[in-house]
Order: sequence, then structure tokens, then C-alpha cells
Amino acid sequence: MTGKADIIRALFAAYLANDRRAVEDRLTADFRFTSPFDDAIDKATYFERCWRDSGWIERHELERMAVDGHEAFVTYRCVAKDGKAFRNTEFFVFEGDQIKSIDVYFGASYQNGKFVKQAS
Repeated sequence: MTGKADIIRALFAAYLANDRRAVEDRLTADFRFTSPFDDAIDKATYFERCWRDSGWIERHELERMAVDGHEAFVTYRCVAKDGKAFRNTEFFVFEGDQIKSIDVYFGASYQNGKFVKQAS
């Protein structure tokens, strides 16, 4: 069995590498994703709505990770190649070595060190 923190690091690396197959393999068949725009969507809908080429991302900085049994919180900073950056927190629920659900909480966005107001 792989540690949950290692699974999360591998997931972020797969996103950055644009390796959809590796991401799909980490998610359970009944995976659910929730965000301010999505309410417990299934795996197929997640990839249809949320998957996009990661070529715009410079890097992910995993700032904090707290694993407690089959659950984990991760706060990360995503830095885009155009200089924009944002910070999100995600709540992971695991089933064995696979991810059963992710809830994402969006943070503020910045460009060149300045706050960028988001459209509502």
C-alpha cells in the first residue's frame, strides 16, 4: 500500500505532466468531484468539464498537507506560465489506494504579486 501523501504528490505530478491516464487510474469508478461550480459530479463529467491541457501551468507548490486516516487536506499554490497564481485547498477522501472524492475550495488569484479580481 502506498502512503496517501505519496498518492497526492503523484496525482499533482500527473496533472502537471498532462497524464490523464495516470489521473484516471488514481480515481475510483464512483469518484465524485465538488467545487464552487460542480456539485458531486461523477468521474466522466469531471473529465468532460474539468480536464484541460496543463501546458499553461508552470508549477504546483504543495504548501500544506494533512493526512488523517483515509482523508487529507492539501493547500497548494498553482503558478501559471503567464505569471498568474492562485491558491486552493482540496479535501481528499480515499478508498484504499484510490481517491473516492475531491472537494476543492478556491482561493484568491494574483498576477505579478497583485490581486486579480475574479468575475462572479
